[in-house]
Amino acid sequence: MHPTGQFDTSLSLLDQLADGADGASWDRLVNLYSPLLRSWLARYDVQDADADDLTQDVLMVVMREAPGFRHNRQAGAFRTWLRRILVNRLRNFWRSRGRMIAGNSQLARRLKEFEDPRSPLSQTWDREHNRRLTRQLLAMIEPRFSGTTQAVFRRLVLDGARADEVAAEFDLSMTAVFTAKSRVLRELRRLGKGMID
Repeated sequence: MHPTGQFDTSLSLLDQLADGADGASWDRLVNLYSPLLRSWLARYDVQDADADDLTQDVLMVVMREAPGFRHNRQAGAFRTWLRRILVNRLRNFWRSRGRMIAGNSQLARRLKEFEDPRSPLSQTWDREHNRRLTRQLLAMIEPRFSGTTQAVFRRLVLDGARADEVAAEFDLSMTAVFTAKSRVLRELRRLGKGMID
């Protein structure tokens, strides 16, 4: 983050990563993605101490390769790329530990399923990625908005409440409710551009 605690106002996080690996970009990447990566590493029997190292390893690859990443404008291009990096790092991790990952082993089947973009497991990754990243980005930008704007957005978007219910709950006009939602969504879209659908 900048000394003021704010993001660069002109670039999405993906653009910032592609422009070069500075300390602020690294911190944002770690804060956004560590929880997601650690939760998936646990599904592949990676112990906590190793999960820290493996999470850092995955994120280091992202930082190193981000300047060469070309978004193909397809939905989910970044999360698909991140999933491939995670799968490759998991394979390398288990090989380095001498664990067999032959084609018919249970671990190999689980990794192959995770790698397949059409599998239920990859679809779960996609949903979790978007949900977690949205919540993490929202937590980072919330200080920019009033408490009411934050609460209105959460009720509408995260809780799925109807706009008329939210307007009554906060004693606001429908215009104010939609304006609050729009302001927060605009900032989320800007920061998550290319990373979240």
